[in-house]
Amino acid sequence: MRRALSPVRLAAAGAILLVAVFAYMVTQKSDKLLEVPDKAHPLSGLINVPGSTRRQDGGGIYYVDVVLQKASLLQASFKQFRPEGADLIPQKDFVPTGLTYAQELKIDQETMKVSQRKASVVALRALGLKFPAREGGVRVAAIDSDSRARGVLRPQDIVVAADGHEVATRLDLFNALARHRPGDVVSIAVLRAGRRLHFRVKTIADRTDPRRALIGFAPVEVVQAKLPVPVHFDLGRDVGGPSAGLAFALEVLEQRGRDVDHGLKVAATGEIQLDGSVTSIGGVKQKTIGARQAHVDAFLVPVDGDNAKVAKQYAHGLRIVPVKNFQQALQALATLPRNS
Repeated sequence: MRRALSPVRLAAAGAILLVAVFAYMVTQKSDKLLEVPDKAHPLSGLINVPGSTRRQDGGGIYYVDVVLQKASLLQASFKQFRPEGADLIPQKDFVPTGLTYAQELKIDQETMKVSQRKASVVALRALGLKFPAREGGVRVAAIDSDSRARGVLRPQDIVVAADGHEVATRLDLFNALARHRPGDVVSIAVLRAGRRLHFRVKTIADRTDPRRALIGFAPVEVVQAKLPVPVHFDLGRDVGGPSAGLAFALEVLEQRGRDVDHGLKVAATGEIQLDGSVTSIGGVKQKTIGARQAHVDAFLVPVDGDNAKVAKQYAHGLRIVPVKNFQQALQALATLPRNS
């Protein structure tokens, strides 16, 4: 003989099941990532330039970052359980085909170092210092598992030419590959241990754009410069990518005695190039929210790639200053209303 469960026992069993399912979804990670806003951080104390004469006027240069974390099953399934301003993205959009999550984080660290180098060059040149600096090719940081370049290229190779055209930057390589379709063969020249070698590599298709041809490796630019003044960065291992370049350059200039912030708290984002141009970055929504959370007076954002346009959508009263290059950023800061 079987006894039927009472309504109370059924409700209790259902509640226990729901709690178990909820706990499982909270603790188990999904295959998605969350881009989460991070409060803007002051750069004072994180960059050291010998002979610093930084003013104590209440102002400061701030950098903005995005916290990237794996989403739980609950966060991946229900938007209301995600942090404010967070966006859910597929992991494949952050990690290129054939690379691991750990490899991508390491590459982000390397690109940040390149950004620091470029920022130092731009800032010191803005002070009138003259010294040699140039882009010296694209280094192979990691090779995709499905790339036809495996067994041909090696990590640390520096690509310096493609189809007979000089490759000094990632954009040069992109433009060379833009003339090809996936499956075409591209001729490249690389520097390996001081030797110039030539290879022919069959291209593969970009997973996010099947019409675009790729060699299939993670590129990191090489910047060769003899800085007349050493610049030291100490941002730790949790920060990566090239997007803080503009903020780095502004802080270096401020430390060398130039009144850049004029007593204002200024957040800045944008990848800086050796010619001073400021190019687009990702995570603008989250970075704008992070700047707001730090209560800065203004937020400098690249015009490039509609970055400034997106930032204005999430400004909510924060002053957005669109910039195309470093000199324009300095001019804009010089004309901003001062704090009383």
